[in-house]
Amino acid sequence: MSALIHLVRHAAHAEAGCVLTGRLGAAPLTGQGRAQARLLADALAGRGISAIHASPRQRTQETAAIIAERLGLAVETVPALDEIDFGAWSGRSFAVLEGDPAWHRWNEARSIALPPGGESMAAAVERAAAHMEQLGAAGRTGVLCVTHCDIIRGLIAYYLGLGLDNMLRFDIDPASVSRLVVGDRGGRILTLNEVIG
Repeated sequence: MSALIHLVRHAAHAEAGCVLTGRLGAAPLTGQGRAQARLLADALAGRGISAIHASPRQRTQETAAIIAERLGLAVETVPALDEIDFGAWSGRSFAVLEGDPAWHRWNEARSIALPPGGESMAAAVERAAAHMEQLGAAGRTGVLCVTHCDIIRGLIAYYLGLGLDNMLRFDIDPASVSRLVVGDRGGRILTLNEVIG
């Protein structure tokens, strides 16, 4: 069995690109983000979306809710799609992180480096990939998973066999969709970082 899965990065929020939000409190979508999610929802109509799964974070829940309303579906919260736990780095600005040698090591060696007090990239990808594999084994085609940039990057790298140290070689933009098929023989990437509008 196999399943077509749509991986969607949440739409824009005010701290995107400025602060490593991670799993910290609220990060609501901006007006631009809500507009991005509506455009994406319109583009996804008629594409056979059968279910919507989302990370528990506010930004993913809001993105998923806008899409769900347009498609007439409910949102199922799936912890396996949650953001990486960045530990002590959560809530820090990228400007501050640039001065931290451990931050540079993390971005150069995602396969072995670990955020201080946080989760390894390998553990994050393992939990997200386990969810993809469950969907594939059950033949749950058409599931849309609203998650986070690095989770999607990690999954794409995993299914392409790139290794986690190479996951920063491609972009995953806000409100973008990447499609893959997951089944008995692993995964196959169909589209990457498709941005609507």
